[in-house]
Amino acid sequence: MHAVRLNRAVPTAPTIDATTRLLVIAPHPDDESLAAGMLIQRCLALGGTVDVALLTDGDDNPWPQRWDEKRLIIGAAGRRRWGARRRQEVASALSLLGVEPARFHPMGWHDMQVTTELRHRHADAVGALRAVVAAMGPTLVVIPDLGDRHPDHGAAHVLARLALHDAGSTAEVLTYMVHGTEACAPEDLIVPDADPGRQGIKTAAVQAHATQMVLSRERMLALASRPERFDRPPPPVAGDTLRLPWRPGRFARARLRVLLADGQGSRHWTWRGAPLERDGDDWLLALRPVPGPAFVKLTADLSTPWIYDRYGWVCQDPAPPGLVARPPA
Repeated sequence: MHAVRLNRAVPTAPTIDATTRLLVIAPHPDDESLAAGMLIQRCLALGGTVDVALLTDGDDNPWPQRWDEKRLIIGAAGRRRWGARRRQEVASALSLLGVEPARFHPMGWHDMQVTTELRHRHADAVGALRAVVAAMGPTLVVIPDLGDRHPDHGAAHVLARLALHDAGSTAEVLTYMVHGTEACAPEDLIVPDADPGRQGIKTAAVQAHATQMVLSRERMLALASRPERFDRPPPPVAGDTLRLPWRPGRFARARLRVLLADGQGSRHWTWRGAPLERDGDDWLLALRPVPGPAFVKLTADLSTPWIYDRYGWVCQDPAPPGLVARPPA
């Protein structure tokens, strides 16, 4: 369950020209092409620059690997081998899209571990993305939607927003959804491009991710063929408490942990130990007096074959829409 967005302004596509410095943040190999393959090409064709930050190598992808390698057990060495193969596929896809090798920035984290990076290595994780932002000075940043149901995607949004704020970036920010449906109405989404030539190159870039064609060819090509749609970060809400959109039952609360990520770091509690207050049927979490956005996630810390988030993230952000940070004074 995620907060519903109300009173949206008429969406306006960002200006793309020779001064545009685009940064695309991809949690996994293939997200860069699926989410922004046409936007990347358009930016380069108009004389702008494009950098791509890849957070994980997509190494925890066992079923395609089992099918392709004809093996049942995938150990650590096998995952490293698969991750190296997927990283090379990203390089091939970016070459087709026209992105220079020097503008590809792989973090090398493990698949399904972006939340872990944020939770246990907050300073290093935020710092790694901040370094990319500081080096290229983007004017436009494309990141996963906060409501994306894949845990790596939601955590990638959080990391990106914190890194942008930490860097003092005033870049325009767009979000993309891969796993799930946008919270806003379809008419509120930005659909900036429908060029058939760029669409053909994008499809070829997606097909360069050959490991993902093994079992998911039809799904991947369907995702590649839909119009690229972008949203903007949630509207700003300020205050010293965050109203949680979830109402877990008593049994669920006994197993849940509350994760807070803000400009001061990450903190997590058991539900009972968290600084929560009841407000009717809702719960309020006390926030720390730290500048910039704060994000909260519920997690049960249980091992399960279901990879998608049950609760996801919620954000409290005092900055105006479309501006995730203010330049340092």
